[in-house]
Amino acid sequence: MPSFDIVSEFEMHEAVNAVDQANREVTTRFDFKGSDAKFELNKDVVTMTAEAEFQLQQMYDILQTKMNRRGIDIACLELGEMEQLGKKVKQNVTLRQGLDSDLARKIVKMIKDKKMKVQSAIQGEKVRVTGKKRDDLQSVIALLKEAKIDIPLQFNNFRD
Repeated sequence: MPSFDIVSEFEMHEAVNAVDQANREVTTRFDFKGSDAKFELNKDVVTMTAEAEFQLQQMYDILQTKMNRRGIDIACLELGEMEQLGKKVKQNVTLRQGLDSDLARKIVKMIKDKKMKVQSAIQGEKVRVTGKKRDDLQSVIALLKEAKIDIPLQFNNFRD
């Protein structure tokens, strides 16, 4: 029976490379000369540190550009609150991947509401969709691509 998985993930190695490139660009840019602006990546959180708020905004733009060039969808970036640390300003950017249970339930409900001839099941941080016809599965993919979901989705593990 044909099936596929709905996931939300990215290549972590590409994220590390994007943060390294962003650090390199910050050190060479004229408007950051003499400032101690930097990016730090710890697991799924990128910490941006700068001397002023406008520098943080510029750093976020740099990070988005580098992530996009590396093939990471920028919709998975979640910007945190700005914190004042003495003379410096700090902000966290969370890299979201995996479907949380609420979003997975929402996806399953969307599929069931359309009354398609497929079955969907939540399996950890992914949703598996199975059906008798390949066309039914492709219509589910089209439905989810049109839906307004705030996190990027990938469709992988397609089997006939």
